[in-house]
Amino acid sequence: MIHDGATLDPQALRGLPTPQPAPSLVQMIESLLFVAGEPVGVAQLAKIVEVAYEAVEVALEHLTFACRERGVRVQRHGDHVQLVSAPEASRAVSRFLGVQASGRLSSAALEVLAIIAYRQPLTRAQIDAIRGVDSSGTLRALLSRDLVVEVGRRESVGRPILYATTPAFLQQFGLTNLGDLPVIKLPTVSDDA
Repeated sequence: MIHDGATLDPQALRGLPTPQPAPSLVQMIESLLFVAGEPVGVAQLAKIVEVAYEAVEVALEHLTFACRERGVRVQRHGDHVQLVSAPEASRAVSRFLGVQASGRLSSAALEVLAIIAYRQPLTRAQIDAIRGVDSSGTLRALLSRDLVVEVGRRESVGRPILYATTPAFLQQFGLTNLGDLPVIKLPTVSDDA
């Protein structure tokens, strides 16, 4: 305790930790994504760090740019983001985790996955109309591998299930968001399918 008129001995302060500067918004976002372990909504990040949604979007752009040469990437799936390992490090990460590489996807699975990725959300009937063959077995395989997911039901007769890709799809193919997909021209499909 310091009394009036007493001086503070600088030697007494040497063992105390020095105050750290306040982290930047980019650092706070990176820290939150690092500990989250799963996709986090941009609105949720804005609420946690108590800044505007737009400020978080700008911070995410900076973080995405900063991570492009590092061992982690910012991955987006709609309005959700997460930190993931860099796709070019996948072999080393798999060996480290003791994970054996899962079997390759069949050409039918890749075809269905591409259709869903480019046209999501869509129904199995719409997928079948594009492919010209039944896709139910292939779709089940993609669901079991967590590459596609049911995202709702279409407001039409029978209320068919709508399918879309998952963050695991982005991770598997080394994409940060669906905008990274190469541009291709798909045949049109009727909404009646």
